[in-house]
Amino acid sequence: MVNIHEVLETNEMIEKENLDVRTITLGISLLDCADNNLDRLNEKIYEKITTKAAKLVETGKDIEKEFGIPIVNKRISVTPVSLVGASACKTSDDFVTIAKTLDEAAKKVGVNFIGGYSALVSKGMTKADENLIRSIPKALSETEMVCSSVNLGSTKTGLDMDAIRLMGEVVHETAEFTKDRDSIGCAKLVVFCNAPDDNPFMAGAFHGVTEADAIINVGVSGPGVVKRALEKIHGEDFEVLCETIKKTAFKITRVGQLVAKEASERLGIPFGIIDLSLAPTPAVGDSIADIFEEMGLERAGAPGTTAALALLNDQVKKGGVMASSYVGGLSGAFIPVSEDQGMIRAVNDGALTLEKLEAMTCVCSVGLDMVAVPGDTKPSTIAGIIADEMAIGMVNQKTTAVRIIPVIGKSVGDTVEFGGLLGYAPVMNVNKFGCEGFINRKGRIPAPIHSFKN
Repeated sequence: MVNIHEVLETNEMIEKENLDVRTITLGISLLDCADNNLDRLNEKIYEKITTKAAKLVETGKDIEKEFGIPIVNKRISVTPVSLVGASACKTSDDFVTIAKTLDEAAKKVGVNFIGGYSALVSKGMTKADENLIRSIPKALSETEMVCSSVNLGSTKTGLDMDAIRLMGEVVHETAEFTKDRDSIGCAKLVVFCNAPDDNPFMAGAFHGVTEADAIINVGVSGPGVVKRALEKIHGEDFEVLCETIKKTAFKITRVGQLVAKEASERLGIPFGIIDLSLAPTPAVGDSIADIFEEMGLERAGAPGTTAALALLNDQVKKGGVMASSYVGGLSGAFIPVSEDQGMIRAVNDGALTLEKLEAMTCVCSVGLDMVAVPGDTKPSTIAGIIADEMAIGMVNQKTTAVRIIPVIGKSVGDTVEFGGLLGYAPVMNVNKFGCEGFINRKGRIPAPIHSFKN
């Protein structure tokens, strides 16, 4: 039974501590849309998305009104497009037509983003994979809602260095194609190592081929709630600290569970997972870095930050798992720079560098996220940064990702405005020494020795 105290407590989380359901995401399989005729393929894709998602936004708004719980985004993820378009798409421009179809369908049903303009190339690229990857700059520059992702390696297969080198070029080209908008195309492009079978969370979302025809996933977030809870036990020992985070994560996840079940029943679509991710927003008081400071660090990036993040991540996951039988995704704490006021302050104060961020990704849920770098950063350097992050994921058997934004025309010390949930970011310094000789080698980095098990 839910008692009145819990009702009031949840209401305070929503009103004063920025608790929200970050997204309801509808995953849609496009495998049955495959066709060797490009026009028919696009027609099938548009028809299926607009039919399956016709009531998604309306249902989300109804749940918001009835329960008083903010649902910030309504989104769609689809089967990786390199698979769906392999037969019909002979060129990169052919794939761009699918990106435009996805964009039109997203606008028709009224969602915020649609993900799945993706390729999975952890061991090698097919011609279709390569064509899609090369089409990404044009696709993201000519659409508004489309998000793209590429998986470049895994613990089982190693790292596809040819694809990593290509992605360094693609990221830089995407920045050039959208330089009139502060290279915002790169904010909708994520590269992974060990991408999960199904990832419903933007910008790296895609609907896995192991999933049902359609599935409902819910992401819930509340860094402000955790910070407020820690303020009440200021200075207590680690046992109290961990228990407080865990119990708070449990309460937050229960809110998401309620929304997920309601959305599933009303849409007649199976419920997939709850994702509890402490994903910050530009709003004051909704910051991961502020949680670190409440734990006792002067700034995010100070000695002890990686340990604090490891503690936070683990306790969030433990609390979430107890609250739902279907916790999944990339649950834990995210550390995007541009979306977190405290992280931005830490960068501006000199406490947080790119290298420290990389160290923190060893224990966080994803990786280098929404990091702005100078526009003259070489494609090979971008590829080197990607390779480093992919190696962390490969060796540690965890999902890691990079969403890096070389902002054309900007240099260290400048600030770039993305707007909305994407916020703004200081342009961070990048190591000036080159890595061309390493990145330009052909082939793969083999899987680590501990991957050889059934």
